[in-house]
Amino acid sequence: MRNLIDFLWRHISWIVFAFYVAISCVLLFDRNPYQRSVYFSSANRAAVVVYDLQSEVTSYLGLRKANRDLQLRNGELEMEVINLKAQLNSYRSAAGADTIPADSVLHDYDFVVARVINNSVAQINNYITIDKGRAEGIEPEMGVVDQNGVVGIINVVGEHHAVAISVLNPKLRLSCKVKGSDYFGSLVWDAVSPRYAVLEEMPRHVEFAAGDTIVTSGYSSVFPEGLMVGIISDYKKQHDDNFYALRVELSTDFSGLGYVRVISNRMKEEQDKLEKEARYE
Repeated sequence: MRNLIDFLWRHISWIVFAFYVAISCVLLFDRNPYQRSVYFSSANRAAVVVYDLQSEVTSYLGLRKANRDLQLRNGELEMEVINLKAQLNSYRSAAGADTIPADSVLHDYDFVVARVINNSVAQINNYITIDKGRAEGIEPEMGVVDQNGVVGIINVVGEHHAVAISVLNPKLRLSCKVKGSDYFGSLVWDAVSPRYAVLEEMPRHVEFAAGDTIVTSGYSSVFPEGLMVGIISDYKKQHDDNFYALRVELSTDFSGLGYVRVISNRMKEEQDKLEKEARYE
């Protein structure tokens, strides 16, 4: 209490001044209509500003809750979309096995329809990842094709995913031939364009021309004979004048891969075993 009295005593002059100012304002606005109207107008404008500010602050604080609710809802919707896409892909895969026509050259082969989930075309060594793995019967050294032609060969297999070496990879050499001929060479990508590869070691006396079809030779247990690879766009002599190098425009559009077929040779194990025994005799 003493502290309060000391405070009032020290500031008595300001308190008296404020009291007289308040009395003066009351007398001024109470006795003069014009000043009273100005006062009320100014007070109303000040009140409007305060109310607007209060409304904006309240709205801003409310946005936090609204934003949090929207984030939660967006998360729920995203999960629903992901689940629907998974169901749609499952239906497409199941339907693909029935709707994709089986090539006549694949009568001794089984196949699994898979979706491409990762693919590269601009690297030196390109690979393709699919959404099927060991659980679906995928094993290393199985061939991969699409509706247009050869895509690659399975390299690494996980439980539910697998990675294939793309034809657009210099590590992959594919035995191919000109359709209608029994002479074969090795198809390899020259890392120049994703639309072209080179068929090397084609004997010079083989008859061919630009526009002829290149198919798999069948001289491996991975791909059967006659699968589409591409067409000859150009050719030139190799360093050895006895062979040509054919520039092949690939039939597969590697930049637009969606679904592929992984093919397995029912006779592969027997063929590999016999060829291995023959090499060591």
